Amino acid sequence: MAISVAGGVRPGKVIEIERRLYNQIIVGKQPVSSMLDELNTEIEESANKLDIERKALKLRIEKQVKERQIYLEVSTHLTQTVKNTIEHQLALPQSIIDSSGITESQILLLDLLLSPDLNLNRLRPIIEDNSWLCRDLINLINSPSSRHRRPKNGDVKVTDIKLVLNYIGLENLRTLIPYFCLRNWLPSGNTHLLWITRKLWRYSIMSAIAAQTLAQLHNKEPSLTYTCSLMYQFATSIMLTQSGRIFDKTWGTWLREASQSRDKQVYDAIMATEFPAEAIFNQVMLHGHTLNWQLLNLLKFEDSKITLVLKELDQDYHFTELSPEAAIVAKASCYAKVLLLEEQQLIDPQEKRIMFDYYEFSTQELLRLKAQNFRKLDLL
Repeated sequence: MAISVAGGVRPGKVIEIERRLYNQIIVGKQPVSSMLDELNTEIEESANKLDIERKALKLRIEKQVKERQIYLEVSTHLTQTVKNTIEHQLALPQSIIDSSGITESQILLLDLLLSPDLNLNRLRPIIEDNSWLCRDLINLINSPSSRHRRPKNGDVKVTDIKLVLNYIGLENLRTLIPYFCLRNWLPSGNTHLLWITRKLWRYSIMSAIAAQTLAQLHNKEPSLTYTCSLMYQFATSIMLTQSGRIFDKTWGTWLREASQSRDKQVYDAIMATEFPAEAIFNQVMLHGHTLNWQLLNLLKFEDSKITLVLKELDQDYHFTELSPEAAIVAKASCYAKVLLLEEQQLIDPQEKRIMFDYYEFSTQELLRLKAQNFRKLDLL
């Protein structure tokens, strides 16, 4: 007789499958096609060249015993230095906030957008306080895909943020601002993290689409579940960004020192050293979901609906004990994990059934999600 796993203590198999998805995102070597909204396309060529150069160097090093020994010593030392710096920062969550550029105004925007009686006059000064967000919204409204929302003269560029917000409208901002916030927190301009970033972004968007779909099906307000689904990767995004910066800074410093000393073997060993993805994966698994709400607490949003949902999802409640909103976010995350693992043939039908049983998917939910387009989030 099959033993039901529905909703109770999260079985070890469910935990293992969920870890498998994060391992594929952070450690897996498979490139992934970007969402239709391209991220970091300008550095893709550089990332590919760097990867080819690194592989060629490692192949040559492996053929020479002496160089291989130098590579192992230098690479191990460099990787351990980076790991120690990252672990030190993670032990002090306030330092993550200080160095990452997260501000109270960014979280305040997300919180305000959940209010049913919000108006644009309340939002505008906070948006103006975040220049990157103004830029993203202005670029969006001037893009060809938004041409129907602009003045009749298609050559006119809208640059006034007040006009931009009026064109977009409040309901669309509930979708756009969380989207742009998470994208801003993801690593950018980093060749070492290009594929990781794309995979995490795709997983985040698929989770958000699933959360919207399930909320609408169950007559819940989709803004909260949508925002929380994106924010479920908040700390992971910050951790990857900070780890990438620490690695780049250390890696670059060591390369310059080796170049100045004219030690080609050491230089090649440093050049061939990869981003310590396995170590970062372990840190994400250890700290990611807890930091989601701890960082928001430090920013004085401990009573926010977003914080409360993220805290629920970290407390290892039985699924049946979650609030309706947290349950939707958990289900959305599960569904996105299963889809992505299926794409890479990393989950079998029995494991898929275990996941869907534990998160208590109904036939109606699965049919509704199956009919959904997960390739693109409808922004406007």
